Amino acid sequence: MKLQLALDDITLENALHLLETVGDCLDIVEVGTPMVIEYGMEPVRQIKARFPRLEILADLKIMDAGDYEAEEALKAGADYITVLGVTDDATIRGAVKACSRYGKKCAVDMICVQDLAARTKEVQAMGAHVIAVHTGLDQQAQGRTPLDDLRVIRAAADQAEVSVAGGIKPETARDFAALNPDVVICGGSILHAADPARAAREIKDAIQGK
Repeated sequence: MKLQLALDDITLENALHLLETVGDCLDIVEVGTPMVIEYGMEPVRQIKARFPRLEILADLKIMDAGDYEAEEALKAGADYITVLGVTDDATIRGAVKACSRYGKKCAVDMICVQDLAARTKEVQAMGAHVIAVHTGLDQQAQGRTPLDDLRVIRAAADQAEVSVAGGIKPETARDFAALNPDVVICGGSILHAADPARAAREIKDAIQGK
């Protein structure tokens, strides 16, 4: 089970400094959508150069031009890109095609998908490598958690890997790990912790059953 850190509301300079502190606990670094908006693909390039052991996900949330937009991140060194599950099938197929061409992985973000089980089966058939359970900040503010969505997608995903994000903290990480996702994604619980290294270690130990 891998641990992924989402770098969202943080500067590139601070992100690089943080990774020096917590990188040993991580498997995947997510260049989050806010960081992509601010810096483009520069974080992908710099993180890949400074932390070659870590895989990088570029959270593009592609909605159109799947092949072209995915390739922009893949050329920069991304190991994963994201396309939204609510978009057109042709867009998802294009993103999958680009990832396959580079030997990388396409993650389909299921935020706002209504029928999670059915769409999981559909995007798997299109060749998606990862199905991403994602309960957004606005949904979390309304009291929704990703646990129920993870149960549905984990049951439906018999080919693709499954990742999960949505307010996961050290004290809740074991609840998610019990549902056997392939990747657990954390953001603010590490980024904004009083001691980020300790928070990262606690989450890593929790998902590894320590």
